[in-house]
Amino acid sequence: MKRLFLSLVLGALLTGLASAQEQHVRPQRTPEEEATKQTERLVRELGIRDSVRIDTIYRMHLKYALIRQKGLTRAENMERMQSIYNELKHLLSPDEFERFMNHPAEQPRRPRGANVVQPKAAPNGEAPNKPTLREEARQADQL
Repeated sequence: MKRLFLSLVLGALLTGLASAQEQHVRPQRTPEEEATKQTERLVRELGIRDSVRIDTIYRMHLKYALIRQKGLTRAENMERMQSIYNELKHLLSPDEFERFMNHPAEQPRRPRGANVVQPKAAPNGEAPNKPTLREEARQADQL
């Protein structure tokens, strides 16, 4: 009876280990595939029809996809994302950029620090003495 019980437990453990080792590997996209997919999504999302702008946006996405493949740290990746937003701000009209940043199908894409709440003005119209959260963050970064 003990042998049967131990055999069942051992069999269950081996089955669990075998299934745990099966990993679903997601195929890595090349930088060209990544840039194409990102550009197609942006063009579809914003309804861009100008082929020159589409090509410029593709080249920008390709540049940052190549940078991304270098294995960046989190801070470097955040800088890369901020650079993408800055370039898109110049490539897109203000209305298109606003729609891009606030696309309803996903969480809003906002650069770091964009959601900082600014303090309200004092009732007598004077500026508050307390530094803003953004100023506090800048001071902390300088330390």
